[in-house]
Amino acid sequence: MDHSDEYQDRPVRPYVITGGRAHPSRNTLRPETLLVANPEAQLPTAMSREKRSLVDLCRGMLSVAEAAVHLGLPVSVVVVLVSDLVDSGHLVVRSTPQRLVMPEIELLEKVLNGLRKL
Repeated sequence: MDHSDEYQDRPVRPYVITGGRAHPSRNTLRPETLLVANPEAQLPTAMSREKRSLVDLCRGMLSVAEAAVHLGLPVSVVVVLVSDLVDSGHLVVRSTPQRLVMPEIELLEKVLNGLRKL
């Protein structure tokens, strides 16, 4: 069996990492939200290891989902951490690509009818 498939228990639980919070202070953060570290913000010595790692990762632009993968944490936990770091000015949110516009229902029906004729 490959070691990457084995169960790995984390010594620090996600609720400890987030300070017991399950929800971020802002609801605008999505997995595709792009982040970049604020180069002018100084990291306090009391900042957690996870938050420090997150700021270091975001020295270049990175999405919330990518940061979660690099940190080995669930996206929901990273969203809470990112929210704290944005509130403190350590991270800056960059604009994300616009959402896809849903086509008109008539167009979708025409496509469906065309596929049925095939």
